[in-house]
Amino acid sequence: MTKTAIVLIPVLFAIMATAQTKKKPQQEIKVPLTAENWSFKPGTVEFITHRSVPAMKILNGPDTAVLKDLDFTDGTIEYDIELLDQKFTAFYFRRSSQKETECFYFRPIKSGKGDAVQYAPFIDGVNLWDMLFHYQARATFEQGKWNHVKLVISGKQMRAYVNNDKWPCLLVPRLEGNSLHGAISFDGQVIISNLTVKPGQTGNLSPEEAPDLTDHDTRYIRRWLISPAVAAPKRFEFNDEYLKKKDSTRWDTIWAERRGLVNVTRKYGGPPYLSRRLVWLKTDVHSAIAQTRQLNLGISDEVWVYANGKFIGADQNFYGHPLMKQPQGRTAVENTSMQVPLQEGNNEIMIALACDFYGWGIIAQWDKDEDLTLNK
Repeated sequence: MTKTAIVLIPVLFAIMATAQTKKKPQQEIKVPLTAENWSFKPGTVEFITHRSVPAMKILNGPDTAVLKDLDFTDGTIEYDIELLDQKFTAFYFRRSSQKETECFYFRPIKSGKGDAVQYAPFIDGVNLWDMLFHYQARATFEQGKWNHVKLVISGKQMRAYVNNDKWPCLLVPRLEGNSLHGAISFDGQVIISNLTVKPGQTGNLSPEEAPDLTDHDTRYIRRWLISPAVAAPKRFEFNDEYLKKKDSTRWDTIWAERRGLVNVTRKYGGPPYLSRRLVWLKTDVHSAIAQTRQLNLGISDEVWVYANGKFIGADQNFYGHPLMKQPQGRTAVENTSMQVPLQEGNNEIMIALACDFYGWGIIAQWDKDEDLTLNK
């Protein structure tokens, strides 16, 4: 690369950053795959010529290569990758920090299967893959050759294309990360070439999030009060002493997100490494008659359920555990259910939730909404 070209690169990225701020469509920008344009740890990245084109070879380590001087918000990003092993390789965008970013990633060993590609946000350093099982799809990758990737990112939505420019393999109706703009980066063992960014070019993809098909479902419990998160022993036995402590706590309101997910990770982050945390969730339901109703629960990772101060039941959903729930230990309203006796009038439902692994939260849905009025 000539000295003139090196001088022009910062100017080029300054233009890109300005374009992102104004959100005006710009021409395609070819991103130089040369060392001076990337931040990386020594020994983790090589810049080479591969299959007759300039390329960036990532050798190992998480969050390895971060593009300098680009603040990306919306647009189209395209690149070619050659997969070097069967483990994960990921692309990050709107990266405000290593802890706050959006992530689209490949699972090469799953090529041709329904979870070959996945999307998940990182919130406070926690990858929410276990909370958002529906953001995955089938894709087929070739070994020993280039695979073409195109991501169209517009406001709250994303379309992902792999080896097919006409049909997206994954539609994300709502990008779930906290960060709205930021850097782009790569990790995994992979070779990358032909990286282009088209700021503001989003085609006909709306920036508004797509409808949540559960919005009309009045069986979901969407408003809860939540206690502060407290430390709890790992794999502890729950007892009524924890129930007594809740009487002196302060409560905040937390609302369910899409699919009725009460996302505790967004409020409190994840559990510290090799430790465990617990919160209380409570809500009221008014029953027109005395009855017993089924409460369907999505859980991550462990719950103890009370109704009007009486213990109803407990369950757990640990990924990789022999008793993990479908789908594969991830949070879904079908994880478990409990029969809850309700008295005529107001009823207090309380759930203790504990977590020591990735994201945590619940989904709660009554089997029917007849004769029930939920706390709103």
